[in-house]
Amino acid sequence: MSKVWFVTGSSRGLGRGFVEAALSRGDRVAATARNPEHLGGLVAAFGDAVLPLALDVTDPASVDAGVGRAKEHFGRLDVVVNNAGYGLSGAVEELSDQELRDQLETNLFGPLRVVRAVLPHLREQGGGHIVQVSSAAGVAAFPLGGGYCASKWALEGLSESLALEVAGFGVKVTLVEPGSYATDAIASAVHAQGHPLYDGLREAFAANVRTLDSGDPAAAARALLKVVDAGDPPLRVFFGNENNQLVQQVYADRLQTWEEWQDLAFEAHGRTPSAPAA
Repeated sequence: MSKVWFVTGSSRGLGRGFVEAALSRGDRVAATARNPEHLGGLVAAFGDAVLPLALDVTDPASVDAGVGRAKEHFGRLDVVVNNAGYGLSGAVEELSDQELRDQLETNLFGPLRVVRAVLPHLREQGGGHIVQVSSAAGVAAFPLGGGYCASKWALEGLSESLALEVAGFGVKVTLVEPGSYATDAIASAVHAQGHPLYDGLREAFAANVRTLDSGDPAAAARALLKVVDAGDPPLRVFFGNENNQLVQQVYADRLQTWEEWQDLAFEAHGRTPSAPAA
């Protein structure tokens, strides 16, 4: 049976690939973007199977109207993909309050608004699948990415709680954690005003980015189809060939550190592991 998708950030990058993959196999899609004129090519190629919608995830009224219009038009929503977002580059010391607020407004509160808008419909129909596009930076931090990582780490925690809360309604939640892809994500990132003290770090980071093996967005889109078709989809899934090795080391380091400081953890509790509770 074909699915009905609702995808934010559909005008370019991974979001555009997700939409095209779903439409190409016969699914129907409510494709949203801040400027729906950028979705004209989808309409020309796929006709009535795609519903282009103007939607700004930072505007609650826009989100509610877009979700309502999609449900009214298609009659149901099966797959909801929270893809809209952007990167913020800058050392933590360089970030302004407003830059961080704007980052969270789009990358965290945007998906939250969509989730709140779609859940009544998913509960009513007895199921659905919410896909939260996070990042490898949602589980492993990197320098100059504090603002972006903060938004994705918050999205990860929000989504894991959400998954536990909505499972009883038949609603599934998956966090997709992409690595580097051949999109304009890095080029379109917002940059905080730089401090000369961090210029060397910026140069090193830029050099590292140039060595990355960027993935194919079309391959990511095909992978997402397998995720949403799975009977028991994962809560978390990496997209990309470098993430598993990276994060395995990150978690190994964390576990080792916690183990090395375990005695202090008990000390901080006020008794040793063998001491009986008062």
